Amino acid sequence: MTTGTLAVTGIEEADSLINSDPLALLLGMLLDQQIPMERAFKSPWELKDRLGGQLEADHIATLPEENLLAAFREKPALHRFPGSMATRAQALCQHLMENYDGSAEAVWATAADGAEVLDRLVALPGFGKEKARIFLAVLAKRFGFQPEGWEAAAGPFADDTPRSVADIYSPESLAEVRAWKKAQKAKGKSKAD
Repeated sequence: MTTGTLAVTGIEEADSLINSDPLALLLGMLLDQQIPMERAFKSPWELKDRLGGQLEADHIATLPEENLLAAFREKPALHRFPGSMATRAQALCQHLMENYDGSAEAVWATAADGAEVLDRLVALPGFGKEKARIFLAVLAKRFGFQPEGWEAAAGPFADDTPRSVADIYSPESLAEVRAWKKAQKAKGKSKAD
């Protein structure tokens, strides 16, 4: 995987992990709901530390559930809903083991085009269509992975409007995304509008 340019957590080591480790990136995206983006994308770095420096799909997929729950619940908790998110993270890793030999990057790297990448992302536990579209835009904008048809598959998240994590590469761009989302919310619109 090409090293990415995401700068969302405010912590160099955490950003470095999500920019270089496909599983950390997927987990960050999985956790990006109902908590600040910074927290979601910092959590894989904290999880890696809590799992003894190991962030591997096979390890998480087979870890006793109570051990993973304990890692998510340890203070500070990795998510507002640590129990359900630990379960989703484990299901995601199990899906990667069953379908991609444990390789997070294979989800997108072995797809024929943007539409197939989107289909594969939507099939991941914890990913809906919008999250999948945003993640595809992250791959294209922050990692330079731009398969044929990615713009159509990513929909509005492919444009230049600072609307999602895909558009964050600096503290300033994070502020722009936040301001745009706040303005959209005030208008009663979503980030896809």
